[in-house]
Amino acid sequence: MDIEKIRNIGISAHIDSGKTTLTERILYYTKKIHKIEEVRGKSGVGATMDFMDLEREKGITIQSAATYAEWKNNVINIIDTPGHVDFTIEVERALRVLDGAILVLCSVSGVQSQSITVDRQMTRYHVPRIAFVNKMDRAGADPVRCTHQLRDKLGHNAHMIAMPIGAEEKFQGVIDLVDMKANYYDGDNGEKVRMEEIPANLLSHAKELRHELVAAMGDFDDEVAHLYLEDKDVPADLLRKAIRKATLSLKFIPVMVGSAYKNKGVQLLLDAVCHYLPNPTEVLNEAHDQRNDEAKVVLESTPDKPFVGLAFKLEDGRFGQLTYMRIYQGKVAKGDWIVNCTNEKKVKVPRLVRMHADEMNDIDSASAGDIVAMFGVECASGETFTDGTIRYTMTSMHVPNAVISLAVAPKDKTTAANFSKALNRFSREDPTFRVHRDEESAQTIISGMGELHLEIYIERMKREYNCEVIAGQPQVAYRETITQKTNFMYQHKKQTGGSGQYAKIGGVFEPLPLDAVNTYEFVDEIVGGKIPREFIPSCDKGFQTQLKKGLLIGAPVVGFRAIIDDGAYHDVDSSDMAFQICAQTAVREFYAKCKPVILEPIMRLQTQAPEEFQGAVVGQINQRRGMIAGTGTSNKYVQVDAEVPLSEMFGYSTDLRSATQGKGEFQMEFLRYAPVPRNVQEELMKKYQEKRAAENK
Repeated sequence: MDIEKIRNIGISAHIDSGKTTLTERILYYTKKIHKIEEVRGKSGVGATMDFMDLEREKGITIQSAATYAEWKNNVINIIDTPGHVDFTIEVERALRVLDGAILVLCSVSGVQSQSITVDRQMTRYHVPRIAFVNKMDRAGADPVRCTHQLRDKLGHNAHMIAMPIGAEEKFQGVIDLVDMKANYYDGDNGEKVRMEEIPANLLSHAKELRHELVAAMGDFDDEVAHLYLEDKDVPADLLRKAIRKATLSLKFIPVMVGSAYKNKGVQLLLDAVCHYLPNPTEVLNEAHDQRNDEAKVVLESTPDKPFVGLAFKLEDGRFGQLTYMRIYQGKVAKGDWIVNCTNEKKVKVPRLVRMHADEMNDIDSASAGDIVAMFGVECASGETFTDGTIRYTMTSMHVPNAVISLAVAPKDKTTAANFSKALNRFSREDPTFRVHRDEESAQTIISGMGELHLEIYIERMKREYNCEVIAGQPQVAYRETITQKTNFMYQHKKQTGGSGQYAKIGGVFEPLPLDAVNTYEFVDEIVGGKIPREFIPSCDKGFQTQLKKGLLIGAPVVGFRAIIDDGAYHDVDSSDMAFQICAQTAVREFYAKCKPVILEPIMRLQTQAPEEFQGAVVGQINQRRGMIAGTGTSNKYVQVDAEVPLSEMFGYSTDLRSATQGKGEFQMEFLRYAPVPRNVQEELMKKYQEKRAAENK
């Protein structure tokens, strides 16, 4: 297969924009499936890509699913990702390995909160994208407004390269502004594309939009600019070339329109994917050479170079662990030996498959640009594999911090083995699902991205592992930080029979900015051998150990810089342990002087409800210590954007439904950490002291 004919794309969007429905249509038109199933279809079968029972029941996508299709001699590898913010890691890991993406927008709602997040993720991984304004058949559909929102809310240079023929219930087809032809979709499922001349009543509007598009493309192509200035017609091939160049430069987003549900505009979108999104050779992929001090190396998408692949997703299937891998360089065949660069373990590839949702198609080999899955390759998510001749590692994906925790325990002691098996598997598959044991209360704590995220895993334990789980009250992931720079000097001295313990360290504790990437920094400014070199890491280790639990409420301490510039040692009594204890005690002794505060997760909340309930919605947000950032109305619906502390949001869905007669909806995602008000801090500290007192009895 010619690598230039491969497209690796993801379909991402806000929840309920129609991603899975769009993927279903793509599979139908590329003849991968022979019958269309709906996400919430009456047949109970559910869409092809939503193959988990839970996904079919809830009508949402939980795991990203991979498939591949062929369209006009191109192979398109597709990953359908979840829209719900709780499963954001699935989007992160898909975008990490994809070359291009389709950003699906609802023609009525436009750019919503999760569209902003997904767009930010695409920008983080430099993914060129096409915007597809879906649901053109719905009342209130307005693709022009969506295009303006792409410019205003997301700051993109976006222009329509297609326009609708009619809208809402009169939506009939799509005009291709590059070829200037009207496309109609006939047949039961829109499989027959009929091309006609543009209807007379729409011609002037189409010309106007094409003129705007040509003007925008003039910035990317001199020939187009030249023809534009001379007011000459730009041939379709030349315009297409300019759009491709602009899209790949990440400085332009072509906007398409259609209705996946009504089977209109999908084939034109497939053409656009082949025309405008990159093939694997057009994307810059870098790795770090571990044998050359992590120097950056550019990977070449050719089969004759040494093999490099990234395991980006794991799944426990019927036949053991299934490892999804994107091949960046070289090739791999069944029976080959590959090396995990993290632990240098050699593994044999016993089985190589191409995935179509949960179906597997065996293949003998795969080369650069392919996305495949392997059995029997044990690893963690984000690890790099090579053929052993080189030792490259690729940067792994961005993993957001967990914001919510639950104490969980198996209902029946006999299912304890299944319980730990399930936790082990889920935490290996999903980097945002974390498990730890609270030593003080001896409880197992699971942490994740939101209530739904943890709910789904508890439900999966029950179904897949036959293990009923008792869950405690949700706990917010608080943090502590310091607000004042403080000098410290501490001496640790302990004399027992034989050699004692002696260490002395001095320096400064100071706060880091809250938005800093590092939550802890250690700075060594020791000169003149006041502390021997071998004990410097001991000080660092001691600080880190103590900062795992703050002294206000036992939460991890973030935004902390420890600088050591003074100290003393004893030839006999100083040791690694003495300096560790000294550093730990120094934090405890001087912590109060640093004016510590408690931080809480603040969420970005977006609530939609009919206009008549605006007062009730705003009132509820204010009661929950929310700050209203803005309100807007469209189609008799009000949208309220706010910032709210997560601790106040438990039970919000029930309250919102009862206040809006079940018509209100909301989306919430983590925004940042911020200090809690003084009265809340005092209350949290009081509860913590009471808990400690009860445990010590």
